[in-house]
Amino acid sequence: MAIKITMPRLSDTMTEGTVATWLKKVGDKISEGDILAEIETDKATMEFESFNSGTLLHIGIQEGETASVDSLLAIIGKEGEDISDLLNGKSAPAEAKSEEKADSEASEPKSEEKEEKTTEEKPATESKGLPKGVIVVTMPRLSDTMTDGTVATWLKKVGDKVSEGDILAEIETDKATMEFESFNAGTLLFIGVEEGQTAPVDSVLAIIGPEGTDVTGVAENYKKGGASAPAASKEEKTPAEESKSEEKSDDKTVEVANNEGKRIFASPLAKKIAEEKGINLSQVKGSGENGRIVKSDIENFKPQAETQASAPASAKAETGTSAPMKPFVPAGEVFAEEIKNSQMRKTIARRLSESKFTAPHYYLTIEVTMDDAMQSRTVINSLPDTKVSFNDLVIKASAMALKKHPKVNSQWKEDVTIINHHVNVGVAVAVEDGLVVPVLKFTDQMSLTQIGASVKDLAGRAKSKKLQPAEMDGSTFTVSNLGMFGIVEFTSIINQPNSAILSVGAIVEKPVVKNGQIVVGNTMTLTLACDHRTVDGATGAQFLQTLKQYLENPVTMLA
Repeated sequence: MAIKITMPRLSDTMTEGTVATWLKKVGDKISEGDILAEIETDKATMEFESFNSGTLLHIGIQEGETASVDSLLAIIGKEGEDISDLLNGKSAPAEAKSEEKADSEASEPKSEEKEEKTTEEKPATESKGLPKGVIVVTMPRLSDTMTDGTVATWLKKVGDKVSEGDILAEIETDKATMEFESFNAGTLLFIGVEEGQTAPVDSVLAIIGPEGTDVTGVAENYKKGGASAPAASKEEKTPAEESKSEEKSDDKTVEVANNEGKRIFASPLAKKIAEEKGINLSQVKGSGENGRIVKSDIENFKPQAETQASAPASAKAETGTSAPMKPFVPAGEVFAEEIKNSQMRKTIARRLSESKFTAPHYYLTIEVTMDDAMQSRTVINSLPDTKVSFNDLVIKASAMALKKHPKVNSQWKEDVTIINHHVNVGVAVAVEDGLVVPVLKFTDQMSLTQIGASVKDLAGRAKSKKLQPAEMDGSTFTVSNLGMFGIVEFTSIINQPNSAILSVGAIVEKPVVKNGQIVVGNTMTLTLACDHRTVDGATGAQFLQTLKQYLENPVTMLA
C-alpha cells in the first residue's frame, strides 16, 4: 500500500521547508533509513531520511520549491502501484458529496434517516471536542531523528500564566537538552508528561487555556483520537489567517543593522526582551544558527564591565553549588545505586551497538613525530589573540588528507557507496551525560584559527547543553582525542554513517632514532578505525601516510 510522505517539522519553529536537493528520483528503490532529500528549514539544511521501504512513486515538491509543514512531499509504495486516489485526495470530498446527492435523489427516505442520525451524533462529537480557547500542546519533534523525548525540567506548573514565547520546559532528546517555548498564551491547565518521564513525539505534553476551564478527560480523548480532529482544526489556520500571521511574523523577523551597517539576525522573542531590557543587539553574540540571537543570549548578556566584576563571584558560586551530594555508605555494607538512563545514554548505547555489530571494524595505527608541529604551534600562538591546540592541527590535517583520499570520507548504503566530496569533521566532546559530536562544516576550507575558535565554541555549548541539533548533523569523518588525559593509544567505535574515526593519543617524549643516532623526540600515536565495507586496508594506510606527512611537516598544508 502506498504511503504519503509529508513535509516534516525538523525544528520546533519550522512552519515551512524548501527542498534543497532530491537524492532520489521517481522510480528509485527506497530502503528504510535512506536519505530522500535535503530540506532547508529556518535553522539549517538537514537530511531527511525515509522511515519506509518501497519505490519512490511521486515527488510532490520539486527542488527549490517551498511548502508548509505536512504538505505532500512524496509517495512511496510498490512499483507500478496506482496512486491516483492519493493524488486526487483533495477532490475526494467533493466527489463524495456529489455521490451523496445522487443517492439522496434516488432514495429520499434513506437520506432523511441519515440526516436524523447525524444530527443525533453531532452533540456527541462536539462534546468530545476541545473547550473554547483550549489548546493541546504535544511532545515536539526537536530533531530529525527524535522519536521520543524526556521532560528534564518543567519551568511552569499547573495554574501558572503562560505568555507566547515563555519557556515551558526543558526537553531531553536523543541529541541534546533543549528549551521548549510556548507558541500560545493562557493558563497551564494540565501537565501530561511529568519530570523525568519519557513520551513519544506527538503525545500530550500539556494543555493551555483560559483559567478555570475544566479539561477533565481532554487528554484521554486526545490519546484515543476523539479530540485530535477538533484540536487540529483549531490549531490549523485558514489561508487568509496564515498570510496575515506570516505578514506579522515577517514584520517581527529581525534584520537589524548595527553601526557598521551589517545585519543582525535575532528571533522576535529575543528582540522583544532586548527592547524591554534596553540591550543593544549589536553588543550581543548570537549562539543560534549563523550567529542568530536567541532568547538565552539576551538573558545571559552582561555588559563587559559588569561581566568582569561579577566573574570572581560567579566562579565562587559555581564551585559552591556544583559539588554533587554523595550518598552515605556505612563501612563494610554492600551498597548499589540505580540511575535512570537518559535519552542521550540510550542513544549512545543503541547507535554504538549498531555500529559495532553491523560495520566490520579494523584498526590501523601509526606513530607521528611531532617536533616540527610543536615548533609550528609555538610560532602560531605567538601571534596576538591566537590560540591553536594540537587537536586543531590534527583536525586540519585530517580534513586535507580526506580531500586526497575521498574513499575514507564515504558512507555505506545497501545498494551504493556515497563518496562525500565535502569534508565535515565531527569532534567528539565529553559531556556530563555522555558524548556528543558537534560538526565543523567544510573543515578543509577553514583556517587553523577558525577551527580552534569553532571547536572551543561548540565544545563550550555542548557542555552547557546549548547545542542545536543542526550543529551535530552531517559529519563525514570523526576525530576523538583522549591525549589530554594521558592516554597514549586507544581505539574508537565508528560514528555511523561515517566510514572511519581517528583516535588521537598523547604526545610522548621518548628516545627515537634520527639519522642513525638516538635522540630525545616527541611522538604521537594515531589509530584509524575503518569500516571494511567502504575502506580497504591499503586505502586507510595511504590516508594515514598523508596525514603523517602533514603533521610532521605542517608547512606542507599550505601547498
